[in-house]
Order: sequence, then C-alpha cells, then structure tokens
Amino acid sequence: MWNPLNLFKSKTDNLLSASDKQLLVQAIQAAEQNTSGEIRVFVESSIPKKQDALQRATEIFFKNKMNETKDRNGVLVYVAVSDKKLAIYGDQRIHEKVGVEFWYQQVQEMTGHFKQAHYVDGMVRVIDAVGHALKDHFPYDRTTDQNELSDEIMMGK
Repeated sequence: MWNPLNLFKSKTDNLLSASDKQLLVQAIQAAEQNTSGEIRVFVESSIPKKQDALQRATEIFFKNKMNETKDRNGVLVYVAVSDKKLAIYGDQRIHEKVGVEFWYQQVQEMTGHFKQAHYVDGMVRVIDAVGHALKDHFPYDRTTDQNELSDEIMMGK
C-alpha cells in the first residue's frame, strides 16, 4: 500500500511499494490487452521549477519517445506526489478521438481518489478508463499489434 507518510520524502524509491508498482503494471497490461494503445505511468516527488503538471507530462512523454508508437495512441499518466499535481497526456490520434473533456474527467477521477488517500486505486481506475477508450478507438489486432512500450512504472526524482 502507498504510505501517505512517504509523500514528503524526496527519494522516489519510497513513493510506491513493490506491490503498488505490480498492481499498476497489471492494470496497464489488462488495459492494453484489448487495444493497440500504449499506457505508461510516471511518478516523481515534485515537478521541476517553472513547469506545471501538463508541461512536465508532455516533456516526459516526448523524452520517452511515446509519440513514436505506430498508431500515435500512447497515453502518459503523470503524478508529482509532494506537489500534489497530476496530468494525463494523450498522443495526437487518441486525443483527436476522445478530446480534452475526456482527459479532464480522468484527472478529476484521479483527484477524487487522491483526496481520500486512495492513490493506487485512483491510478488503476484511470488506467482502466483510458484502456476502454483506447479499445473503442484502437482495437487490438493480433496479426499486427505488439507491445511497443514497456509497462513498467517510470520513477523520476
């Protein structure tokens, strides 16, 4: 379980337990099972100065080449724990399909869970919702689809 007392530590190793990371990886794998879409999660203690959560998510998205998926349908879930900030960044084609309102709803969903200290549950629910949206617009084709991006949780500083 994610220990809320760890929210103020600077080392990201303590932000998520091994079992929390495994739950998130399992959620990503389940969500990606029915779609060509790719989902990644990035967790860090705080946002570097002079950036907001969406700017940081965008930077991480491109730095990790998530924009290079075949269908341009990658999604990044970004959380800065100490700053209590989060964002979701969807690549061009998935964003065109779901629009800004979908991302806003997912951020609100996650924020609601975070306010109740249900951090991992909030991320899992959003991963599931994003997976359903990806499935609706980019269904899995076993003859051509492959896992293009790692499902492992990315940890920042």
